[in-house]
Amino acid sequence: MFQGIYRNRRVLVTGHTGFKGSWLCSWLQRLGAEVAGFALEPDQSPDHFSLLKTPLCSEIGDILDYEKLKLFFASFQPEIVFHLAAQPLVRVSYRQPRETFDTNVMGTVNLLDVCRFTPSVRAVVVVTTDKCYANPETGRPFTEEDPLGGYDPYSASKGAAEIAAASYRSAFFVSADSPAVATARAGNVIGGGDWAQDRLIPDLIRAASQGKPAEIRFPNAVRPWQHVLEALCGYL
Repeated sequence: MFQGIYRNRRVLVTGHTGFKGSWLCSWLQRLGAEVAGFALEPDQSPDHFSLLKTPLCSEIGDILDYEKLKLFFASFQPEIVFHLAAQPLVRVSYRQPRETFDTNVMGTVNLLDVCRFTPSVRAVVVVTTDKCYANPETGRPFTEEDPLGGYDPYSASKGAAEIAAASYRSAFFVSADSPAVATARAGNVIGGGDWAQDRLIPDLIRAASQGKPAEIRFPNAVRPWQHVLEALCGYL
């Protein structure tokens, strides 16, 4: 499918211990890439990353630790970077707004700045979300031309991450030999290996397996659903 473009390439994934990150690393390894990851420890049990046992160079660290991130980049010298490290949950962002903005905005800035000083980097994909748009409740699907916004702290932080990526692209990655920088906005992603709390499909499965009634918080909401591999195919 990808015509061998990842074979023998050094690819670094932030957030590799998470749901999408662990799937992405497994796919990259199958495509013949030399894979490295930088992320926090898995925050749930069971966790998909540990179950997959994908062979890769794994560094446990916080994306807000600029110096540690810079040292890891200098050691691995990645050619392609996928930035998935994030605080990914809307409800958590209400309880921890400052931490959400720190991770999702300044974590993205740290990543882009480290890429700026790593000559080996040729391409960067910053993963955000379709929630990064202002939502006028018109009922129509978003397009990439719609204005950025965000009502809740999570959505606003991802809109800000989009602006940060655009700023770095126009300010620092302008020469012919600069890395290509793109952002990717997926909808709600589902698939095996997702045990996160406050996510509809895992919550429904947990409720059914425990014989408990399922809680549907917003029954009238409409969301786009994608299998995890569909979203990752777009990133790749």
